[in-house]
Amino acid sequence: MERELNTTTSGTPDPDAPGAVVPGAVSPGPEDPGGGGPAGSEGQAFFLDLLLRDAPAVEYERPVLRARARGEDPEVVAALEAAKLTALRVRSVMRDRQRRESELSALFETANDLAGMRSLDQVLQAIVERARNLLGTDIAYLTLSDPEAGGTYMRVTSGSVSASFQRLRLAPGRGLGGLVATTALPYVTANYFADPRFVHADNIDHAVREEGLVAILGVPLKMNGRDVGVLFAANRRERPFAHSEVALLSSLAAHAAIAIDSANLIDDTRRALDELHTVNERLQRHTASVERSAAAHDRLTDLVLRGGGVREVAAAVAEVLGGTVLIHDATSDESVTAGPQGAVEESARGGTPWDSGDGGLADAVRSSLASGRAVRAGRAWVASAAAGTEPLGTLVLRGVELDSTDQRVLERAAMVTALLLLIRRSVSETELRVRGDLLDELLEVPARDPVSLRQRASLLRADLDGPHVLVVAEAPGADPGRLRSAATHVAETTGGLAGSRSGRLVLALPGTGPSAVGRRVADELSAAANGPVTAGLAGPTDGPASFRDAFAEASRCLQTLRALGREGGVATTEDLGFSGLLLSQDRDVPGFVSATLGPLLEYDARRGTLLVETLRAYFAAGGNLSRAKEELHIHVNTVAQRLERIGQLIGADWQRPGRALELQLALHLHGLLDRGVDLSGDQDAG
Repeated sequence: MERELNTTTSGTPDPDAPGAVVPGAVSPGPEDPGGGGPAGSEGQAFFLDLLLRDAPAVEYERPVLRARARGEDPEVVAALEAAKLTALRVRSVMRDRQRRESELSALFETANDLAGMRSLDQVLQAIVERARNLLGTDIAYLTLSDPEAGGTYMRVTSGSVSASFQRLRLAPGRGLGGLVATTALPYVTANYFADPRFVHADNIDHAVREEGLVAILGVPLKMNGRDVGVLFAANRRERPFAHSEVALLSSLAAHAAIAIDSANLIDDTRRALDELHTVNERLQRHTASVERSAAAHDRLTDLVLRGGGVREVAAAVAEVLGGTVLIHDATSDESVTAGPQGAVEESARGGTPWDSGDGGLADAVRSSLASGRAVRAGRAWVASAAAGTEPLGTLVLRGVELDSTDQRVLERAAMVTALLLLIRRSVSETELRVRGDLLDELLEVPARDPVSLRQRASLLRADLDGPHVLVVAEAPGADPGRLRSAATHVAETTGGLAGSRSGRLVLALPGTGPSAVGRRVADELSAAANGPVTAGLAGPTDGPASFRDAFAEASRCLQTLRALGREGGVATTEDLGFSGLLLSQDRDVPGFVSATLGPLLEYDARRGTLLVETLRAYFAAGGNLSRAKEELHIHVNTVAQRLERIGQLIGADWQRPGRALELQLALHLHGLLDRGVDLSGDQDAG
């Protein structure tokens, strides 16, 4: 049996095998330099020396051959033969122990190498390469069980050249590997295709044949009492595998199973750590979102309790969520923008920020109003502030991504904005009513107790004894609610009063210059109305009793502007020329004459000319130069030159019908004043 295990596949004698004789290989030993051989105890010493030198097996034959050649006694030859056999057995035992020591050393090295590996792919590759090297085979490979599909599949190979072999799957019980996986026992075949012990399958046979394998050894991989795969070593020529090789591959498989289990545990731990890290990041993000939500809730609640407004809401949202926040107030067409650094800016009235073609944002505003939720529009988030289906405002957040919690924060901010706008509108309407009631009483006849009126005005931070300008305005087609809101805003910010009478807005605002006050008010109201506003002005007042007369004069100015077709105009009686003179409560005839003929009067006084007389004669002659020159007793060219000078002083349009009428009235009044006629007088406001 020993001779069979140590016989090569080709059948040639192994020179190390006991009893092998190789012709011509005998050489003189150290005890027999002259060709003679030792005998008895000397022969035993010779064999011991061979063992010590680990000499080839052929040298153990030399003492016996020499003894026979010298004709020694049969007892001596038999003793040498027995000593030789004993020495060869000792040599074989020593060789086995050396081999086992080498295998154990290799196993220890393998275990040490596998213990230091952390990647499962790295572990499996190391296993098959070490198996191939230890057994000296052409190829080694490893299959793993597939619990879901059943059977085993090729996991890793070393020395393989066939692509189909590297992708091979083995059905349960098919092929040598299937038999090993099913029985959990090692199997070996010296010739795979000639072995009838296992069921052949076409795909397996094709792959094995393509790889060129003949001899195959397979041992099971067991992990915690269950089979997880098969470890193979194979040759491309016929080869019997000894029991020691089966044991060696099984030992390597045991180490491999432990290493695979450790690698799986490490992979599971790594996945668990990755999952834990992911969960922790999500938890941190969620915690941060909850904290932001709580902070936003506290900020917004405190803001409402402190009586804050839209500016404060925009600043709070920008600080909590980041990005840039724009809040548009639909009730006033005003917008507030807050940046992440806390800067807050207000824009002027006049349309929504997305009226200029941002259709996507406009669609998002409508969607948010319909759903009541925050809606994404490109890189922005939109939340509608509404009372039921009535839009009150819109929040637009840019420059930041929002999770579901942050979206709730934006929606809560929209609700707070709607609440603040409702409160503001309610307060505005109430204050408008209060201010309007007070203004109505100032304009009634007879006026109530002035002391009571002054006390009520002081509660509204208004001083009735100070000079006020009365403004009566109208904007046909505009939203009355927005106009009233704008008028109340103007009155609140200036310490004035605002109300409405007969569908027209009436404002009493502190100031001494009616034109400047009126134009500022008209601009504010025009922005709210999105169109022109016509306003009549009067003032300044002199105490509560004068409000009624100033209102009557401002109303007449408004009526005159409409009658003259000057819609969108703003005027006092002075601005209306002679029409204003006729309408004015306190007629200022000298002022009218000075305003109309002032440049001519000054020129005549300074140069000693007669431009005023020339103009009077021209009008009296019906615009006829010949008749005018006869009246003035000058040449017609002189009349023409004077008229040209007049045009340079008072404007080239002086001959237009309206302007000509105003000039003729001024000339007539100037003549009356020169004759000492008293033209002052009061006009009943009623």
